[in-house]
Amino acid sequence: CAIGNLATADMSRDLAPEVDKHLGSAKPYLRKKACLAMARCLTKCPDMVEDFVDRVVSLLNDRSHGVLVTVVQLMTRVLVMDRECHLDEGGDDDGDRDYESPCRTAFLKLVPSLVKLLRNLLSMGYSPDHDVGGISDPFLQVQLLTLLRLLGAHNAKASEEMNDVLAQVATNTETSKNAGNAILYECVQTIMAVESDDGLRVLAVNILGRFLLNRDNNIRYVALNTLAKCIADRQPERDEHDEQHRGPDAASSDNSDNSAASALQRHRTTVVDCLKDPDISIRQRALELIYHLVNRENVETLTAELLNYLVLCPREHRADICTRVLQVVDKFSPSDLWRVDTLITLLTIAGRESAANVQSSTAVYISRSSEDLRAYSTHKLLKAIRDDDGSQRGLLNVGIWCIGEYGDLLLTPYTYHPPSNAPNSTGLPDVDGIDSDEAPVSVSFSALDPATVVDIVEGVTNRHTCPLEVKQRALTCFAKLRERFADVADADTLDKLHKLVRKSEGSQSLELQLRSCEYGALINAITGVSVKLTTAGGGEEEDIFGGGGLGGTTPVSDSVRSAAKEALARMPVVDIKLMQRKRDERSGDMSEDGMGVVFGGDDAGDSVPAASGGEPSLLDLDDIFGGGATLAPAPAAAPPAQNGNANAAKKSEPAAQSDVDLLSDIFSAPVASPAPIPGGFDVFATLPSQPAAPAPAVNMFAPQPAASAMGSSIVDPFSSSPTPAMQPQPPPAVPSPAISSPAP
Repeated sequence: CAIGNLATADMSRDLAPEVDKHLGSAKPYLRKKACLAMARCLTKCPDMVEDFVDRVVSLLNDRSHGVLVTVVQLMTRVLVMDRECHLDEGGDDDGDRDYESPCRTAFLKLVPSLVKLLRNLLSMGYSPDHDVGGISDPFLQVQLLTLLRLLGAHNAKASEEMNDVLAQVATNTETSKNAGNAILYECVQTIMAVESDDGLRVLAVNILGRFLLNRDNNIRYVALNTLAKCIADRQPERDEHDEQHRGPDAASSDNSDNSAASALQRHRTTVVDCLKDPDISIRQRALELIYHLVNRENVETLTAELLNYLVLCPREHRADICTRVLQVVDKFSPSDLWRVDTLITLLTIAGRESAANVQSSTAVYISRSSEDLRAYSTHKLLKAIRDDDGSQRGLLNVGIWCIGEYGDLLLTPYTYHPPSNAPNSTGLPDVDGIDSDEAPVSVSFSALDPATVVDIVEGVTNRHTCPLEVKQRALTCFAKLRERFADVADADTLDKLHKLVRKSEGSQSLELQLRSCEYGALINAITGVSVKLTTAGGGEEEDIFGGGGLGGTTPVSDSVRSAAKEALARMPVVDIKLMQRKRDERSGDMSEDGMGVVFGGDDAGDSVPAASGGEPSLLDLDDIFGGGATLAPAPAAAPPAQNGNANAAKKSEPAAQSDVDLLSDIFSAPVASPAPIPGGFDVFATLPSQPAAPAPAVNMFAPQPAASAMGSSIVDPFSSSPTPAMQPQPPPAVPSPAISSPAP
């Protein structure tokens, strides 16, 4: 005992011969203790494993059950240590299935002896010395099953030799006592690990199904955990099978080829009932198992159970469940309508905890669907927003975005007629798999007037709990509804929409200020109203579109109107491959040039990027939902036009200018050049006609000069424009748009 517990690696190597002597002792007690000590010594000195293989084989014929238990434990330890040594030497547990060490080869020859020993224990009569709960020596049976599991893994011959005895253990062991349950659990573990046939695996799954009906939560937890582990271990084989049998009959062929999976589906109702267990650990294990049970045949039923559990589960688990449901819906969805309907229900239940990818995926599925499904989704989202208390942030984000894109579909009534073979309005069968006898129910939505739609969205933004990202999407929604309802709404509704757009011009959020001014300019361009620039003294000078004369008396050109309408038009259908290619191009440009500026997150979600090469694209989904939009630098000819020099701008502009260029001119931020400092260097000034006096060297990495040193000859080109109070000379008058927000 002292050697096994206290000996170091060096002591174990020196004292191993002494322990070996006691392995041949005439006393069973000494042989048992020597086996335990040797197992500890081999753990500390794995290089001695091969030296004791012959001794271990001879001890397997011992008649003492205590010695047999320790010998089997020693053999198990030798196999584990041998495998660990192989892995430490660079071997692969999955790639080297045919690896056979001398120890494993010697032990594989003993499989018939181990099977015979286990069979003798099963057929042994009552023995007072070894009987526990009516079972003969359950400890030795468990140890033998563990050793057989290690020997039969990845070995077809050894697995075939032990199949009969495993079936005998699984069918003849009593389950009324914990000793029998322990043997059955170890037997199931062995069946799932070795190369057993499908009939034996079905028997193992049925044993675990009986465990699920046990009142003991420990046994139910073990059963759920074992089922989930077995399915997860066989998942690579199922994926490989799906790749080889891809087609309309893939699910049916999977069930026919893997009868253990079909046997597990028969216990689906029992697993679903575990979601109602008071024990949180049981519910979590059942939830993990349900994810593995989903296929194309039961996706509707199990997804409905997941949504029901989502209502009752703790809030900290909802985000993970939402992501898992999205993966299930994306992989096994039977129809586009069911997919969108499920995601909307998901957002209605757990929109507050749903991740950004769940929201954006819902928007992508709606945008890529048919016009009929868009109308259904928009009507249902509007109803959900109207009934919500404002707490489901994800629902508000997707709903307001959908109303802004497809708000014109709300002005017409919509009726959905399910197929004649559908069991109910949503196409979901009952939990027990029995279809309802009721006739299919149609879903109808009445037409709404524009004022009602605007009031619903406005009510969301007026709540004091409304988050900033929802207000940003609502601002875009108001701007797009102004264009959608231009021909059908009354003047009061259109005027209200314009006021709601301009309401945020004085917001504390810089993003809301900027978008409010931009959307207001777009609406003015659509209606033909010229937005005028004003000088510092308050005098009007020119409209920002560059099409009118002094005072903005000339109406807006048709090209500007069409460009503004295109900016507020529907988002184009999302092309996933095109988006991925654009992201790759952006990342490649950033890695090569090192000058890319990427804006992400929710604040940049509603920005309109300038088109970069190819066909003009004013809107992109990743830009709307914060995937990142790269701001293109302003053109070289922009500063003269932005500073109010209309004549110079007209001379420098090309003869024909596209709508995208006009929009980029509209929304490009005016750059005010600071007043030249004597002896300094202005990086934004044009080249002088006469050579200037040599200026001192510019240190671009020097710290920002203090206010008292602003008159020096060093200027930091990356610093912000100096204020008039910090400059020695007043700056020139720079015109500013009339729509700019008032000074705080």
